Amino acid sequence: RYRLLPYIYSLAGNAYHNDGTIMRGLVMDFANDRAVLNISDQYLFGPALLVNPVYTYQQRQRSLYLPRGQGWYDLYTGKWYAGGQRITADAPYERMPLYVKEGSILPFGPELQYTAEKPADTITLHVYTGKNAAFTLYEDAGTTYDYEKGQFTTIPFTYNEKTKVLTIGEQKGSYPGMLTKRVFRVKAISPAGAKPLDFAAKADREVAYDGKRITLQL
Repeated sequence: RYRLLPYIYSLAGNAYHNDGTIMRGLVMDFANDRAVLNISDQYLFGPALLVNPVYTYQQRQRSLYLPRGQGWYDLYTGKWYAGGQRITADAPYERMPLYVKEGSILPFGPELQYTAEKPADTITLHVYTGKNAAFTLYEDAGTTYDYEKGQFTTIPFTYNEKTKVLTIGEQKGSYPGMLTKRVFRVKAISPAGAKPLDFAAKADREVAYDGKRITLQL
């Protein structure tokens, strides 16, 4: 949860500023897939994560449906699955099955013990290729209501599947104590190049960022 804080906090910022939704029923994103109409035990957490709760005592596997129209990556192993199929997923005691939608950018932050322990530097961007992708990182002071007065920042990320280029856009906005320099590590996950969720593993690219636009060939 703390590693995912840049993603979760960005979803919260989008909910406040743009009336976005954090927890989404599958029909909201896959209205043309009739197979999702009666699924009540899976949901999207933001635009990228398919969450599949395990709610039966001592259950260590569960059946789940991957909506059609794109591929899906197992968050933990990086393995790619075609959409439009039902699979049986492992559900060991320490984790629930989570899948990432093809064409997603997930920002992971540093290891934390509590939310305000330290700034979100370094951030690792996991780019799940196969389709174009976009995500906007939202940040504010974190401990005040000054975001209601416009004191926050955004950094847009976009990935072009055709050119294999990731763009880290210009930082917009400001707030007291904001980071003016930071490091982004980038990992590209593809159907042919599965990468397990390992924060100690070497990144594909690593760049220093000072708020100005950067493009990276993945």
